[in-house]
Amino acid sequence: MADPLRLVFMGSDPLALPLLDWLAGEGSAVATIVAVVTGPDRPAGRGQEVRPNAVRAWAAGRPLETLQPKAPDPGTVSALAALRPDLSLVVAYGHILRDSLISVPRLGTLNLHASILPKYRGASPVQTAIAAGETGTGMTLMRIVRELDAGPVGDVEPVDIRPLDTASEVEARLAACAVPLLARTLPLVARGELEFREQDHALASFCRRLGKPDGVLDFAFPASVLAARVNALHPWPGVTVEIDRTPVRLGLADALTGTVPAAPGTVVNPDAEGLLVSTGSGILRLRRLQRPGGRMLRAPEFLRGFPVASGKVLASGPMPALLSGSPFGR
Repeated sequence: MADPLRLVFMGSDPLALPLLDWLAGEGSAVATIVAVVTGPDRPAGRGQEVRPNAVRAWAAGRPLETLQPKAPDPGTVSALAALRPDLSLVVAYGHILRDSLISVPRLGTLNLHASILPKYRGASPVQTAIAAGETGTGMTLMRIVRELDAGPVGDVEPVDIRPLDTASEVEARLAACAVPLLARTLPLVARGELEFREQDHALASFCRRLGKPDGVLDFAFPASVLAARVNALHPWPGVTVEIDRTPVRLGLADALTGTVPAAPGTVVNPDAEGLLVSTGSGILRLRRLQRPGGRMLRAPEFLRGFPVASGKVLASGPMPALLSGSPFGR
């Protein structure tokens, strides 16, 4: 049996944790992690205490070279080259890699991207797929090239997007599916037997990095679009509506058919599952809500402590498109 691949892992997101656990356990017969490259410790939480990211916390106490540059630099390249890696694997690292770093391992550098490429290249593929109403997505294994998420594809593991899924549920499913994807492909990579196919670049779409300004609803849109937006942006960056001068965070929504004779954004009588709001088409049902300093609650429980009068009109705001016409556009 061949020796395990000497693997460099690059990433900072919890999405990688099931895969890292597999590589440290059953997958160690296929690949041994010799170094982790991840982001620096940063302030987090309400107290802004400096904390390691999920990957750095996973690596703590393990016999691994751990590098935490603000961005990969010549020192990173030198440190990794000294380890003589066979392969680098990138999962949600958040940096564009230079050729000098991509070419360090003898078998090159691969990336796991959380969409079925060429659709949804870029920084927010999970959120953008949910917001677009997709019923499925997947994890793609590809070679890294200089252009964003444009490298040839080795294999794909599909996953469903189910009704009422938020980004957190879909990300958990994608994190789990990375394990069987790597289990079947890494041995082929080691033997030079995995075929990589060029993407159809004419079909590419790009999703951008998200922020707090994206968490706004325009109630003139159809209820189905608004519900998908709420679910896509939970837990980050989250959608917020102002009710009685209180910013209320939304955690789950769905759309009902039918109409009510009220302007978009008007609150109508709640049903057993949620707070109902008129829209440009259909009725938006807000199923989970959270007031500042509180917990995310099911709507009936939330409304017992925070009543919302029927007839109240919720303010709309501009709802930025999540897709961009270019890799780094807004």
